[in-house]
Amino acid sequence: MSKSFLPKHPVITAYPKMPEAFAEAQAMSAFLKEKGVDAPFGSLYDTDLRNRVKNGQYDLLITVGGDGSVLRAGHLCAPSGVPILGVNLGRLGFLIQIERQEWREYFEKLLNGEAWIENRMMLRAEHIRAGESLGSSNALNEVVVARGQNLRPIRLTATVDGRRLTSYAADGLIASTATGSTAYALAAGGPILPPELRNILLVPIAPHLSVDRAVVLSEGSSVSIVVNSENSILSVDGQPPVLLMEDDHVDVTVADVTAQFVRFGDPGYFYRNLTAHMNENSLGFPR
Repeated sequence: MSKSFLPKHPVITAYPKMPEAFAEAQAMSAFLKEKGVDAPFGSLYDTDLRNRVKNGQYDLLITVGGDGSVLRAGHLCAPSGVPILGVNLGRLGFLIQIERQEWREYFEKLLNGEAWIENRMMLRAEHIRAGESLGSSNALNEVVVARGQNLRPIRLTATVDGRRLTSYAADGLIASTATGSTAYALAAGGPILPPELRNILLVPIAPHLSVDRAVVLSEGSSVSIVVNSENSILSVDGQPPVLLMEDDHVDVTVADVTAQFVRFGDPGYFYRNLTAHMNENSLGFPR
C-alpha cells in the first residue's frame, strides 16, 4: 500500500450515455465545493476536459459510470500519471470500489487523507506487418487476437521472450493483465490474479484440439502472437477491432505507463469486491 493521497485539483467525468451519471457528477461537484474543493465536471469525451487532463491540470479524475468508463479513464489518465476514482453506476464494477449510494461517505474519507494509490500494470500492443509497425496502443484489461466474422477457428502461434510457446487452433487468444483477469479472461476460463501482479496471462478462447489451459508468464515477459490464418482481428480493451492478415504479429509487452487507482481501507477490498460480484452473479439473470 502506498502513502496516503489527498487531491487538491480534482475533475469529475460522467459517461455520456448514462444521463443519471451527469446528475451524480453535478451533485459530487456541489458536495466538494461545499468542502472548499473546486471540482469541475463534464463528459468523459469532452475534448477540452481531456486536454486539461493530459496537460496535468488535475491531480485526480473521478469517473461516474461502470467498468467501461474506468477503462476509458485509464487510457486517458495513465500517460499523465493522474489517479482515477470510480463511482459505480453500472452492473458489475470489478474495477470500482465505491457504489452510487456510498460516494459521500468515501469523499469525506478522501478529504480526510484516508485514501491511498494502487498501481495497476498496463500492456502495450504493437501491430506489425512485414516488419513494419502499423500502430500501437495500451491496454488496462487485455489484448485479444480473435476470429472475425467467419466461424472457423483461427491458427495462432505464441512466442515468449523470442521462444516458441505453443500453437493454437481456437476462436482467439487473450493476453491479459492481472486487472483483466476478472474480465474477458475470466469468462474464457482463466484464473483470477491479485491486481498488484505484473504478470501477463495468456488464455485461449474455445481452443480446438490444442492447449486449453491458461499460462501465467513471469513478470517482464514479452509475447508475440503470430497469425497463421486469415479471418483474424485485433481488439484492445474492447475497442473497435483492427483487421489482421496472415503472418501479422501482435507484440505484447508491459507498457511504460501505469494506471493509478484511488483506494480506501486495506488491500483486501479486492477480494471482498470479488466475492460480492461472484455471489451476485450466482443468483442468476436478469436481476
